[in-house]
Amino acid sequence: MTMTVTSAEAVVAPSAVRPYQQYVYAYPHKTAYRPLARERASLRALWADEPKDALSLYFHIPFCEVRCGFCNLFTRIGAPDGLTTAYLDAMERQAAAVREALGDGARYANAAFGGGTPTFLEAAELERLCDLAEHGLGADLAAIPLSVEASPATATADRLAVLAARGTTRLSLGVQSFVDSEARTAVRPQRRADVEAALARIRDAGIPVLNIDLIYGIDGQTEQSWTRSLDAALAWRPEELYLYPLYVRPLTGLGRHRGSAPGGDADWDEQRLRLYRHGRDHLLARGYQQVSMRMFRRTDAPATGGEDYACQSDGMVGLGCGSRSYTSALHYSFDYAVDMHRIRGIIDDYTARAADDFRHADFGWEMTADESRRRHLLQSLLQAEGMPVADYRARFSSAPGDDFATELDRFRERGWLDGSAGPELLRLSPEGLAHSDALGPELFSTAVRERMAAYEPK
Repeated sequence: MTMTVTSAEAVVAPSAVRPYQQYVYAYPHKTAYRPLARERASLRALWADEPKDALSLYFHIPFCEVRCGFCNLFTRIGAPDGLTTAYLDAMERQAAAVREALGDGARYANAAFGGGTPTFLEAAELERLCDLAEHGLGADLAAIPLSVEASPATATADRLAVLAARGTTRLSLGVQSFVDSEARTAVRPQRRADVEAALARIRDAGIPVLNIDLIYGIDGQTEQSWTRSLDAALAWRPEELYLYPLYVRPLTGLGRHRGSAPGGDADWDEQRLRLYRHGRDHLLARGYQQVSMRMFRRTDAPATGGEDYACQSDGMVGLGCGSRSYTSALHYSFDYAVDMHRIRGIIDDYTARAADDFRHADFGWEMTADESRRRHLLQSLLQAEGMPVADYRARFSSAPGDDFATELDRFRERGWLDGSAGPELLRLSPEGLAHSDALGPELFSTAVRERMAAYEPK
């Protein structure tokens, strides 16, 4: 779908609503999770009545060679001797417990290795990781879409050869900026020449889909320097591009150096909106379609089978101490932290776990009917193609206009909904997509808001 920019962008003042509040990539966020009673969180019981014929499989590798200044993900810098082996050993014990809980009927629709940086693992360790997915859990990686995250420094030829041979269909490279001075400002130590060399190795490996991540809103970034990064990425004809707004969060490198007021100031908001619109229009004019606020796909990109898969709809099985899993009744994970010291402790606890300690969920959020409606509306509405009302009605036996009348009326008043879509399709306008990080949080339930507000960063 190609978005056409309308006069709505001129009607709604950028300062009317803070546009950058929270990236809603999963609902609810882990900061709403709380400890679970072991007797109520047996994995076997949690998965007993769940559909298991189209699961998503996610492996989390919590290691990076460096930690970028904007990063608040669950990851640690480096790994002492033996730690990656101990971590994979623990994943093997966890996989055995998960397979026991799922039974023999589990089938996977797609898989992903994320982090951290999965390619922090050496080639032989990546082979072991793939073996764990296939032999430990029964996933046929050659038959399903497999996405892997990488950094330029770790996208080495031997690692890429393993991933290509094991069926990787998508490789996502975190570049952030092709301008060396901007990369340094974002505390992303890299040189453009090294990034270009990594991209050449990825193309040589023959992985079908290349995604490049870029960031806008870096101090000193202009439309001209942003265009240089965009054009440098486009020179590789990536099948996908993600354009991320820069956030400065507590307990991150940038947060310690420049403060971390939520949402930033008005000038920064306007800079990010301006750069977002420039980047969006630049890609739309060069043969890309907008999939969401962040994601753009080349219109002639090859289909890998995973383009329309929604892990939150079909259930997700997560392995690794930074992963999360979804059933219809419970979202669950291990403990969560941002502070490096706390993260190290959680990783150490994970690697020391006995097999029996993986047979239950530790932290989570129990899903209600209302929360399921919110999750479905969020994950659908934040996609550029929108949400067919009939799909919602078939799933929940109610209409989104009745369940979320107040919120949807507010979005219409702000010009965030596409009035030309008709009554049977809820779709964001270009201005609504631009404000995805403000719209999403407005659909959070009161209970989730209270839990998130009470969470103490650690």
